Amino acid sequence: QVQLVESGGGLVQAGGSLRLSCAASGRTFSGYAMGWFRQAPGKEREFVATISWSGLNRYYADSVKGRFTISRDNAKNTVYLQMNGLKPEDTAVYYCNATKGTTVYWGQGTQVTVSS
Repeated sequence: QVQLVESGGGLVQAGGSLRLSCAASGRTFSGYAMGWFRQAPGKEREFVATISWSGLNRYYADSVKGRFTISRDNAKNTVYLQMNGLKPEDTAVYYCNATKGTTVYWGQGTQVTVSS
């Protein structure tokens, strides 16, 4: 079992920045790809970014490309999402997940609110 705890959400004005963190605990973190998803009110959860275990492969949703950066520190069992140039449409609950094969774990989410 892997437990994921997100932090770093909050209220920010449009154009501002936030850095989300997702700390993993429990069984080994080794080999897991990590991702960030988000869910806005009344909408389905959508993909934001993902990073491979090695950190060499990173993919982003078109809506955040060039503004968000995903990174990880395997020594700290933590994945980050640096969000710059935030827009009101980025307002959502942000979730991290850990994936290895068919096994997927989710965190409880952290709220990000961007005011215009």
